[in-house]
Amino acid sequence: MVRVVDLCKTFAGERGRDDLEVLRNIRFDVGAGELVSIIGPSGCGKTTLIRILHGLEAATSGSVSVAGKSVTGPARSRAIVFQHFNLFPWLTVNQNVAFGLEVSGLPAVECAERTARFVRLVGLQDFANHYPRELSGGMRQRVGLARALALDPDLLLLDEPFGALDAITREQLQRDVAAILAESRKTVVLITHSMDEAIFFSDRILVLSARPARMLEDVRVDLPRPRSADALRASPQFAGVREHLWSLLSHEGRPL
Repeated sequence: MVRVVDLCKTFAGERGRDDLEVLRNIRFDVGAGELVSIIGPSGCGKTTLIRILHGLEAATSGSVSVAGKSVTGPARSRAIVFQHFNLFPWLTVNQNVAFGLEVSGLPAVECAERTARFVRLVGLQDFANHYPRELSGGMRQRVGLARALALDPDLLLLDEPFGALDAITREQLQRDVAAILAESRKTVVLITHSMDEAIFFSDRILVLSARPARMLEDVRVDLPRPRSADALRASPQFAGVREHLWSLLSHEGRPL
């Protein structure tokens, strides 16, 4: 579904500053229906990479394709959920979820049906006519997820989607999102700073080095699904994967 070949990104220096190399020769594939996480030290270029996958940022060199088509800019085949909620405050839950569908020209009846379906999927049917200011942080992130899924993308990109939430809300939403993604069966790339989160969600974890980011290792997570967060953390397999990730990242000398 996703193919990234020798991807490089350098930001040109401004006002006498040196150029900033962020990504160096990144190469990986993501199969249809896989959930792949990307972790690495803070500031290594994870968000830049996911923006390139979406088409919001252009690579300096290398190539990215999704479903066999080169990524040259944003497209309906790719949807992204950011760390910060990015909802339109003047629109209700239903209107926020429907926005992308309306822009794409979907017939009104189909737009309404699809909106209702995904608002229900994320458990917000009782808040369909509420505004973002009337919702908790976790509920607002559910709206963002519903809006992305409603577009029926080939690739769903999650950029630290739980990062702005308190610990209790984050834990609950992680469990709920895992169930939603299992039902939607999308190809997903998740950016996270949390090793535990990466193991809980992923089929594979791509570990990046400090900037300029290079691929350190592609770690397969051979743990059965569905996964219970509590049981997972108590398992020796979880501990083994976590220890291996930590051994890779600790050598990079920067915090996650």
